Amino acid sequence: MTAEPHRRPIAARNLAVTGAIAAWLIRRRTSPDAISAAGMLAAIVAGLAFAATARVEAGAGALWVMGAVLVQLRLLANLFDGMVAVGRGIASPLGELWNEVPDRVSDTAVLVGLGVAGGSWSLGLAAALAAMATAYVRAVGKAAGGPSDFRGPMAKQQRMAIATLVALWCGLAPEAWQVSWHGFTLPALALVAITALSVLTAGRRLAGIARALAR
Repeated sequence: MTAEPHRRPIAARNLAVTGAIAAWLIRRRTSPDAISAAGMLAAIVAGLAFAATARVEAGAGALWVMGAVLVQLRLLANLFDGMVAVGRGIASPLGELWNEVPDRVSDTAVLVGLGVAGGSWSLGLAAALAAMATAYVRAVGKAAGGPSDFRGPMAKQQRMAIATLVALWCGLAPEAWQVSWHGFTLPALALVAITALSVLTAGRRLAGIARALAR
């Protein structure tokens, strides 16, 4: 698949299995907007599952694992909505809204849910705001005539990878292996890292877009 300047570069698009699934969805005339909405719903439920682990003891492991699976389903929806839109030839400006707005809702749901699970919803909110900053800088750069800058080190895939790994660890690792440092649980530590690296990502994107526009 040819790279496009305003599409996030995702290596999985070139895999045979993803191409086959996308072709199956295209043949059934699946709406890319419906795929985007389904991904957002998966992220919201994932966030609720993470948050619920703070209120329950029995079954918390299952909630963590369910949340991890739903986060990955959210990413798959993000992959297939664009592939289906391009494959069906129905990409539109309205599709841009469906591509961007559900992503912001999804990030917020997952990260705030992780914050509640880790004992600090404010850390989740800080991570969500930092994640929004990375997307905001990219959108402003694109609107100014520059390229869509998807560089990291803490782009969407990295944020969701950390959330997934943390959830799997919390859900599957024995109690003796659970991480705590100066009162910070593993989810809280992960959110601190996501926030700091997202701020760095926003700065790198801003600098890169400024250089591109200056040229």
